[in-house]
Amino acid sequence: MINVGIVGSTGRVGGLLIDNLKNDATARVSAVHVFDDLEKDLDKNILITNSMNELLENCDIVIDFSAPVATEELLESALKNPKPLVIATTGFTVHQQNLLTEASEEIPILYSSNMSVGIALLKQLVQKVSATLEDFDIEIVEQHHKHKVDAPSGTALTLGEFAAKGRGLDLDAVRVSGRDGQIGARTKDEIAVMALRGGDIVGRHTVGFYNDGEFLELNHTATSRDTFSKGAIRAAKWLVSQDKGLYSINDCLGI
Repeated sequence: MINVGIVGSTGRVGGLLIDNLKNDATARVSAVHVFDDLEKDLDKNILITNSMNELLENCDIVIDFSAPVATEELLESALKNPKPLVIATTGFTVHQQNLLTEASEEIPILYSSNMSVGIALLKQLVQKVSATLEDFDIEIVEQHHKHKVDAPSGTALTLGEFAAKGRGLDLDAVRVSGRDGQIGARTKDEIAVMALRGGDIVGRHTVGFYNDGEFLELNHTATSRDTFSKGAIRAAKWLVSQDKGLYSINDCLGI
């Protein structure tokens, strides 16, 4: 039985992880990290703690759906008490991204801005279409609920990276995240990544390829956060037996 620690246990996906692992045949929740009150009822044998070190000492692997500051603390603690980490937090600073890379040189880490199978496949499709339709303009639009705090979403940025990779471009050099006023005509290489926020939208991403006379749009819509929770559990079961290194959800799925 794989003992799973959860960081971000009071969040939406954290709560689903607790529920989804209750009847799992090969994995169970052994410890949860909390910053505030945990409203879910847990079995008495599950550790509830605000200490990352204590969490790591009481699990075989950690699944993290939290906030960048919590992930940073987790990574720093894991360098001292190594355990495999499945990380789905987004909105990292450059320092936090570097810390994640540094930690992956010592422990196995699977990082993905989106744990769904559909997005894993969409990334590959976007790269291929971007390379094939090299004269088409690329525009990415993501939609999320009104409570999401980072924009654009990590998933949209990842899709932008794969679109840029298909054309040998650096996304940071060509990305546009807003247009207003007399900005002039669109440049050939720019890749727009736009964010919409409202209501309770779980997540919708559209990557559009636009040319004179025709356009192609690739869409992915998440209708339930269960897809993220179950994807992370699948990733944890795979990662727990891997060597140190930085992995993606695509590595886990073999695509």
